[in-house]
Amino acid sequence: MKPQRLDKFVSTQGALTRSAATSQIRRGNVTVNGKICRDPSAKLDPETDVVTLGGNPLTFAEHLYLMLNKPAGILCVSRDPNAETVLDLVPQNLRRAGMFPAGRLDKDTTGLVILTDDGDFGHRLTSPKHLVEKVYYARVDAPVFDGVIKAFEKGTHLPDGTPCAPAKLRVVEDGAEPLCEVTVTEGKYHQIKRMFGTHDLGVNALHRHSIGALVLPDDLAEGEVRVLSEDEKNAVFSEKSPENADLL
Repeated sequence: MKPQRLDKFVSTQGALTRSAATSQIRRGNVTVNGKICRDPSAKLDPETDVVTLGGNPLTFAEHLYLMLNKPAGILCVSRDPNAETVLDLVPQNLRRAGMFPAGRLDKDTTGLVILTDDGDFGHRLTSPKHLVEKVYYARVDAPVFDGVIKAFEKGTHLPDGTPCAPAKLRVVEDGAEPLCEVTVTEGKYHQIKRMFGTHDLGVNALHRHSIGALVLPDDLAEGEVRVLSEDEKNAVFSEKSPENADLL
């Protein structure tokens, strides 16, 4: 790997702005291979040199991939001056410059969100041409009949004429307010709610359960964030869809 400037390394691996990283270096709070280095432009090998910030080692990773169990009421955007966002839930030690949610959820929608600073990964995940399946559970306000299921399979046209790709719809729990499993490969604005709305069905609750074969784990509480393992990261692009999802 090419040598990297110390200030860039500390910034990206320590979740600091470039100016904050420079300040920490000049104050003597950064060591390289056990020695204090006050030169922000000093070059290092990110994969072999040992760097600490405030006594804490910085482990090199070119990109970071996190999963979040998003609660309701949180904006799924990188930043907003007037409201809490999904990035505000990320612990300081896991923050990165340029991090963003790879695929948004509505403010009141809960469930699996992937956060990363890898733009190529995010594009692959969200681009409809890659056909990454996202499975949602929707609690709707009236019974769902076969005609609705067939309409989803055919490809719904929203009231404004916007076409939606074919989607899978399955009633998991019947009744006056049934629970439905919906599988889509795209993410238009309020898409699932609007798709049900074309059939005069309202969505009372919506939860994203999985992306590809990556299923939101039961032990990740609402609002919690953790790093994806390599296997989990690869599962995002697996064609195998999850089954037997937990119900809302």
